Amino acid sequence: MGKKLVMAQKRGETRALCLGVAMVVGAVITYYILGTTVLPLYQKSVWTQESTCHLIETNIRDQEELEGKRVPQYPCLWVNVSSVGRWAVLYHTEDTRDQNHQCSYIPSSLDNYPVARADVEKVRARFHEHQDFFCFSTTRENETSVLYRRLYGPQSLLFSLFWPTFLLTGGLLIIVMVKINQSLSILAAQR
Repeated sequence: MGKKLVMAQKRGETRALCLGVAMVVGAVITYYILGTTVLPLYQKSVWTQESTCHLIETNIRDQEELEGKRVPQYPCLWVNVSSVGRWAVLYHTEDTRDQNHQCSYIPSSLDNYPVARADVEKVRARFHEHQDFFCFSTTRENETSVLYRRLYGPQSLLFSLFWPTFLLTGGLLIIVMVKINQSLSILAAQR
C-alpha cells in the first residue's frame, strides 16, 4: 500500500508541475503577444491630455451631405465642441477618426439604416443632455480634433495585462507548492 501511495503522489506531482509550467508558458506567450500588439498602440497614442469639452453643435449627416465623396450609406453624427480654449471636432475613438474623418460617431449596426439612425439619434440626445464632459486632446498646437474615449489608454493596458499576470502567478504558485511538498516528503522519509 505504501508503494502505491508513493506512485500516486509522483503522478499527481508530475501532473501539477506540468500544469504549472503550462500556465507559465501560456502567460509568457500572452505577454509577448500583448507586447507586440497592444503596447505599441498605447505608446503611439497622442491623446493623453484630459480636458473638459463643451458642446457647440451636433448635426446628423446622411450620405448626400458628405462633400460628394463616396462613403458607406449610414447616418453620421458630427459633433463640434470647444476644448482647451479652441474649437474642435469630437471623435468617439481613435478608430472612428481613421475610419471616416467626416463622422464623429459611426453607429454599430450599419446594415440596418433605421436602427443605425435611431442609435445616432440616441447618442445625439445624450450629448444634448450632458453638454459638458471630459474628452482627450493632444498636446499638438494645430490639432483641431479631440476624442471622447481612448481605446488605448492606461485602463485598457492594465485590463489586458491582468489575466496573463493572474496566469503567471497561479502557475508559479503551483510549481512552488509542488516543490515544497516534495522537499517536505523527502524530509519526512529521512526521519
